[in-house]
Amino acid sequence: MTGERGTAAAPRRGARPVRLGPRAVAALVLISAIGVAAFGWPLLAGPDSGLAHSADAPWLFAALLPLLVGVVVAMIADAGLDAKAVAMLGVLAAVGAALRPLGAGTAGLEPMFFLMVLSGRVLGPGFGFVLGSVTMFASALLTGGVGPWMPFQMLSMGWFTMGAGLLPAPERLRGRAELLMLAAYGAVAAFVYGTVMNLYGWTIVPGLGSGISFHPGDAPADNLVRFLAYCTATSLGWDLGRAVLTVVLTLTVGATLLKALRRATRRAAFEAQVTFEVPRE
Repeated sequence: MTGERGTAAAPRRGARPVRLGPRAVAALVLISAIGVAAFGWPLLAGPDSGLAHSADAPWLFAALLPLLVGVVVAMIADAGLDAKAVAMLGVLAAVGAALRPLGAGTAGLEPMFFLMVLSGRVLGPGFGFVLGSVTMFASALLTGGVGPWMPFQMLSMGWFTMGAGLLPAPERLRGRAELLMLAAYGAVAAFVYGTVMNLYGWTIVPGLGSGISFHPGDAPADNLVRFLAYCTATSLGWDLGRAVLTVVLTLTVGATLLKALRRATRRAAFEAQVTFEVPRE
């Protein structure tokens, strides 16, 4: 007697557990375009447009949540994302949210950033973007940091984590070379995160000084010079602390955490394909 039997093929060791399909890519491009516009529109606004970001944060947050859901739904449709992947998303977001208060307010020492780098590396850009945004949202609820800055933090952390997922494929780099690459990315991205968030804060803080203040209606090049001076004067030390801690944690415990994350994704087998075969009599 013959019959068909379904088996799940094990995923390749270096494969992304959650790949990006065309619908997920389209959702990420849309949400990133909205984010760039939300951060950058004050630079192009006239002097009579009102206080920058005075009313756009609620609208950005209202647009961000359904778009994040859209990214997850697109990954479900394109890559077979299932309950196991969603559960891992929840666990990592909870861990990241719990790590954030450990260093908040202390010279930029924020251990959650190193977890986001490694998670994005193992789980891919789409999963990473959602993870970064959800982690920042959960940490804001945990620490009481809910405010008009929160949707901008969610976007920035989403981009930060997604970038780690866009690094060269795991098959090309392993061991010490991979850790050095992740440490270098974490250091650079820590400064980029701080700079992007400065772009939000700089446009809403009036009168810090004529040399570094935002002047609505001025030429973008002139405001850019003031912005660079603002970053140097206000946040360079904070960003440096974040970058150094990310590098240190990545090089010391990164290898262990990478193995644990990859072991978990292999056991979950997010992209295991079901095949059917006819057993021998």
